[in-house]
Amino acid sequence: MVRATNRRARTRTLAARTAVTLALVGATLMMAPAAQATKPAAPPRSEGPCDIYAAGGTPCVAAHSSTRALYASYDGPLYQVRRASDNAVKDIGVVAPVALPFADAGGYADAAAQDAFCGNTLCLVTVIYDQSGKGNHLYQAPPGTFRGPDVGGYNTLSIADMAPVTIGGHKAYGVYIIPGMGYRNNDASYLAKEDEPEGIYTVFDGTHYDSGCCYNYGNTSTNSRAVGTGTMETVYFGTATAWGRGSGPGPWIMSDMEAGLFSGYNARQNDATPTIDSWRFVTGVVNGGGGNQWDLRGGNAQQGPLTTYYSGIRPGSLTNSNYFPMHRRGAIQLGNGGDNGNGSAGTFYEGVMTTGYPTDATIDAVQANVVAAKYDVQRLSLSRATTFTPGSAQEVTQTFTNTTGSTAVGVTLSLSAPAGWTAVVKGTDDTSVTFEDPVAPGASVSATFTVTSATTSAGYLTGRAQWTNPTRGGRQSTVTSQAVRSALPVRVNEVRFRTSSNATDQFVELYNASADEVDLSNWTLTNTPSGSAAVTLATIPAGTKLASGDYYLLGLSGSGLAAPTAAGAATVNVRSTTGLADGQQIQIGTGATRETRTVVGVGSAATAATTLFVPVTHGSITIPAGSTTIPVTSAAGFTVGQQIGIDAGAGYEQATVTSVGKAATQTTLSAPAAAGATNLKVAANANLTVGDTLTVDAGEYKETVTVAAIGTTGANGTGVDLTAPLRFAHRSAVDLAGRGTGVSFWPPTGRPHSSGASVQALGAGITLDQPLANDHPTGAPVVGPQITTAGYQGSPAPDQWFGGSLSVSAGSVALRDATGSVVVDAIVYGSQQSSSSGNGTITSPELAVLEADQAGGGCIAVVAGAAANPGRSNARWPDGSDTDSLCRDFVTTTVPTPGAANAR
Repeated sequence: MVRATNRRARTRTLAARTAVTLALVGATLMMAPAAQATKPAAPPRSEGPCDIYAAGGTPCVAAHSSTRALYASYDGPLYQVRRASDNAVKDIGVVAPVALPFADAGGYADAAAQDAFCGNTLCLVTVIYDQSGKGNHLYQAPPGTFRGPDVGGYNTLSIADMAPVTIGGHKAYGVYIIPGMGYRNNDASYLAKEDEPEGIYTVFDGTHYDSGCCYNYGNTSTNSRAVGTGTMETVYFGTATAWGRGSGPGPWIMSDMEAGLFSGYNARQNDATPTIDSWRFVTGVVNGGGGNQWDLRGGNAQQGPLTTYYSGIRPGSLTNSNYFPMHRRGAIQLGNGGDNGNGSAGTFYEGVMTTGYPTDATIDAVQANVVAAKYDVQRLSLSRATTFTPGSAQEVTQTFTNTTGSTAVGVTLSLSAPAGWTAVVKGTDDTSVTFEDPVAPGASVSATFTVTSATTSAGYLTGRAQWTNPTRGGRQSTVTSQAVRSALPVRVNEVRFRTSSNATDQFVELYNASADEVDLSNWTLTNTPSGSAAVTLATIPAGTKLASGDYYLLGLSGSGLAAPTAAGAATVNVRSTTGLADGQQIQIGTGATRETRTVVGVGSAATAATTLFVPVTHGSITIPAGSTTIPVTSAAGFTVGQQIGIDAGAGYEQATVTSVGKAATQTTLSAPAAAGATNLKVAANANLTVGDTLTVDAGEYKETVTVAAIGTTGANGTGVDLTAPLRFAHRSAVDLAGRGTGVSFWPPTGRPHSSGASVQALGAGITLDQPLANDHPTGAPVVGPQITTAGYQGSPAPDQWFGGSLSVSAGSVALRDATGSVVVDAIVYGSQQSSSSGNGTITSPELAVLEADQAGGGCIAVVAGAAANPGRSNARWPDGSDTDSLCRDFVTTTVPTPGAANAR
């Protein structure tokens, strides 16, 4: 063990400290009998922000935090995490008050429970619980005008350990949002609607932001779409300037009121709202409603009062009615826009929404409560390690910052590595270092470790700090971890997604950047198109070896299997029939299972997949195992007697269509409906059927109705008659949804499937002259020399074909070794969009954080897009260059060079 001296905090000798410690121990022993005589009571928890709001007459109707309880009495869960290794979930609650061994009022997040549950694996935050008792929990945001990159167009979920902080001297985690992530509850209850008064505050990271739309917390639309000016009210933080700005370069605290980010009365610039550039933790406050009034405040969440940036009438209200009166819809969002614009970045710690317009005194007291919570930075951190090659070494610095509030004595830092790896203090053989001088509150100490990898493998570096609090005695500790991998330097070197004349002219090029030949046998490429599940793109045949400095080219075949095909099949479902005709010879599959057949019949290709219906206002649908009907977003392309494919990957099932009904309906009311009415005016009714059950409105006004008769659409139409009177009155434009009669099939499903799952009409397929001898997976290539207008075209011929196409706009491609457990390399790519996106939403965040630092607006490869033939490609420059920084390692080239040295 190395012992180091902390020169910044040299205040006393080791002998003096030992004497003090022994004296304290002796005093403790002498007082033990008295302590046993009267067992002390645990200290009470202090009031929380929602206690303050309630006392001020404006109670919370939504209260969310991943760091602490927001009521003195709250002892429920703060959030839920899901473990990637087995999909198990765990609620993370608050630490209970205790009297011994030291008085602790608790109330902060039980981060230790998360660390234990998520050790050495990835966890995602699946639910952020509402502490108000209204049930307004935040869930994975569903698709809206903008679709998210997760399956079915949902937004991705936050990685649970990306935002460690300290609160009240204890470890906790924030909710770290990168582009594509977001949470929502479109079915919330009791939030302000129309122009009712409300208050909102939130605490967030003042250093984590971007220019994309829109890092919001607050009141939003109930259908994840932009539904008109004045239908939202949130606290926004970032540097977006398309709809408004404050002074300086930003970031700014503003309010998103839909189709406008406002920091005052003006629609554009309001100089009274300053750039926030010096606060690590920030409080943002918006109040509004109950008349032509709103105000905007901000402050340092670690010290001092709030500053009022604006207090006055609504934006533009002297000349128009866009934002007064307001028409808020009453849903809740975190980390996205009203239309699910999900190009934003930010970190959330806590936030609430109230009913009623809070007083200045209440707001000031809430800010004082936030400051008293003592937010502080991460206590233990590791510098970022990049990809190791087998047997290589890197230096990793571990830093302990004393956020305990007391002096830390005898701080010891150690670092453990995956099995077979080593981690020692730089320049020594020691596995830990102890700092003999005390570390004062707020001070930091660091140690650099030399980490040496083993053979190809993956795992976690785990840093540990231990110290003694001299006033309490006993050793305390904390841990932090970082995923690492050791892989041979074979790179995803160049990818073309399309050309101007052929959206399927795609290739993926691998490059061996090592000095030795590499055996690629049974390595796989995994393709995750944005909005879809991950599927195997290609498995490299056994016996394939790649020489040093050489290339391995994979090209998209003219067609491919749209569904798995078993040996003995004489008809196969295909992605495309372009260029196929009777009498042509085709090859199906790769490697040892590849076989040649003659086409004797050409039917229809599979259609683009639809999804199991997502009722965006009312949550998710799950059809259980044993189902024979599935509600779909679109029923187009399904034909009785043909095959239907449900879900993807391990959850995939296939059946025969027995009947085709109507798709689901997601629409709105065209006119208000009174309680007791038996008719609804609707904006769309094409997929409604007599007898359908519809869900009308959201939250506390939600009810189900049954269709008795169907008339015409619009406010002046004859509407939809109901079998029973309405229980509630409903505003115009509230949401209405029905599952439709769906698509029926046989045999029944063998497992449950949920909203957003892929549902595909597989078409009639092509018929072969003789049955297949081998099994072939979905995505197996179908290659025909006569196919000249689809798939990869040009030279050189690829070393291997793949049959499933890449997304041309956003997705990821990962190269894994033969074990499947090590990501050798990956490209995560997206499309630079308008004001609703930064560099693009991030598919596969778990890959993105391996391949780049995802701070700010994220770091991904911006998809090259189309250009005049031969198009553009995303390429490493020079070949094999890899710093684990996607946005820098890949450049756009107008000279694609498949199978050859990259050019710029």
